[in-house]
Amino acid sequence: MVGRLGPAAIDCLWIFPPRVRGRRESGLVAASCFEGGSGRRLVTARYTAERTGKGLFLDTRLLDEGTAPADRLPRVMLGVVRRSAEALGSPRLVELNGAAEACESLMADFPDSLFEEAVAGPTAPE
Repeated sequence: MVGRLGPAAIDCLWIFPPRVRGRRESGLVAASCFEGGSGRRLVTARYTAERTGKGLFLDTRLLDEGTAPADRLPRVMLGVVRRSAEALGSPRLVELNGAAEACESLMADFPDSLFEEAVAGPTAPE
């Protein structure tokens, strides 16, 4: 998501806990993107990943969900948690404030091997 939008465009991210079923995982990341003034554009990235004998299959979708005042987005995220059929927990809020350094710090939380493995499957539409 950060690679597609660029760190400078992102105010903050909500990283929802993944749903894991056997070798399959799915998840959601929501981004509050600067839109001008106090408005924010909400962009979501949904993914499904499955590890098979041939490697990691990854399906991603990036969606523009519309705009809203920045102060309303935390309540929108709480609504997502409340409406979820499964009690996976609250999302992790990561404030990037458009800073590349904050993005690099976030990415350092993930193992390098996660980004080096050969990945099969459809990619997000351009």
